[in-house]
Amino acid sequence: MKINSISPQNHTYLQIIHSIAQSPKTLYFMGQLPLERIPTVAIVGTRKPTAYGKEVTYQLAYDLAQKGVVVISGLALGIDGVAHRAALDAGGITIAVLACGLDTIYPASHKQLADEIIRSGGAIISEYEPDVEARDFQFLARNRIVSGLSDAIIVTEAATRSGTLATVHHALDQGREVFAVPGNITSPLSAGCNALIKQGAAPVTSITDILQIIAPDLLESQQSLALGNSPTETKIIQLIQSGTRDGDQLLQDSGVEASEFSQALTMMEITGIVRALGGNQWTLK
Repeated sequence: MKINSISPQNHTYLQIIHSIAQSPKTLYFMGQLPLERIPTVAIVGTRKPTAYGKEVTYQLAYDLAQKGVVVISGLALGIDGVAHRAALDAGGITIAVLACGLDTIYPASHKQLADEIIRSGGAIISEYEPDVEARDFQFLARNRIVSGLSDAIIVTEAATRSGTLATVHHALDQGREVFAVPGNITSPLSAGCNALIKQGAAPVTSITDILQIIAPDLLESQQSLALGNSPTETKIIQLIQSGTRDGDQLLQDSGVEASEFSQALTMMEITGIVRALGGNQWTLK
């Protein structure tokens, strides 16, 4: 696919980065960029997330993409990849910012993911010309574009010395909203997020926390909790909404026969109401 070049100041969607420090004069891209400025959120975090980090990242990115918010990240392993994947699964638009020329996808294991982003109406972009290889300092420089293109950034899981925090510093310098997902105080990979919250970052537990600040028009009027197609399905939904994830615990708390529970859970997975997380853990889709 052709690699295109564009001046950010001449493109409505990209103009937001014209005012950031060291704003790139040219951006290279493959795929499609939004024609107009629409709400955009960057989701960043550790390259080695826990199951909790993966789940919360997927849910936030999926829900934001369903609302029409562009999800931006850096195509890296871990949180970045989960965010891009969730946006694609939701049928939304996601943009990946690379730290190298677009003729070489880094990491190579995300080549298929990059192709899917392009085929699904999103884009991969870079300030670097083709043939420029990825170098350590370029990843830090790339982060200013990830935050610069966004209206807000969410840190879903990060250690206290994570490179992710460099993106936060850029975001603060650029006047962007910063959100962090609160985590277990005993988890080293939540220490960075919890520290950000103590320092003034807004805690986020759902996309409502984000949209009411950057795009209140996308919020719907308060609706009743989702109902299933049977009393058993409704009970399972309510249990998951209350925080129960373990399949055995869901069975016990539902109070129904194992065969009835299994049939209901299978139908809910087929119809897209619930999603398996692995290890007999479940979440709403």
